[in-house]
Amino acid sequence: MAYLTGFHAIEERIKASAATCVLLAAKPGPRAREIAALAVARGVRVLRTGTNELDRISPGHRGLALEVDDSGPAGVLTLDTFLESVNGKKNVLAVMLDEVTDPHNFGAILRSCDQFNADIVITRNKRNARHADTIAKTSAGASAWVPSTEVANLPRAIEQLKGAGFWVYGADMGGSLIYKTNFPGRLCMILGGEGAGLSRLLREKCDALIAVPSRGRIDSLNVSVAAGIILYEIIRQRGA
Repeated sequence: MAYLTGFHAIEERIKASAATCVLLAAKPGPRAREIAALAVARGVRVLRTGTNELDRISPGHRGLALEVDDSGPAGVLTLDTFLESVNGKKNVLAVMLDEVTDPHNFGAILRSCDQFNADIVITRNKRNARHADTIAKTSAGASAWVPSTEVANLPRAIEQLKGAGFWVYGADMGGSLIYKTNFPGRLCMILGGEGAGLSRLLREKCDALIAVPSRGRIDSLNVSVAAGIILYEIIRQRGA
């Protein structure tokens, strides 16, 4: 169980999966009352509670907290289910996160995945519910909409994707420049974690490595910034 307290995060989660939510309200202001009205209209159970209770849940609340399970709006997909759903589809974009541990980066990447129409985000199955609120806030509610799956073994997932016709590209400073790269239709884009980047095993499994050009004095971009640039280039090439 987790609690969301950001207004955008609450609103989008209610729109995406009202049936699985409970809204806790304590002396809400005008914006919070609008969201509470939306909750009622969508059939969400709204419970009046004390400010002290919301303070215990999240000191940064603004009169509302949405109680959710932490598995996403429609539950976490399995990779098998996802691959079955895109069978025969020419353009499919999967984003794999290799040990992206900062919930702010994770949320920002989800926001870009929503904007640039990624079909799924794949991570290793070690999510922690205590980060759900931070991820939801940073993603501006996109975490309610972006399909996701968690796997026990990322290298094994790569082999499964390749077996389904995906090409696997990794983001790495030593790779080919993105504007000189022609991205394939069925693509899994791997983004490495903060600091360490791509792990050796995943790098070896990539069909190609790509890089964002940089002329700055700092050695690399933040992973969430790089994700936005890379995903934009992929969708630009597809003519969207």
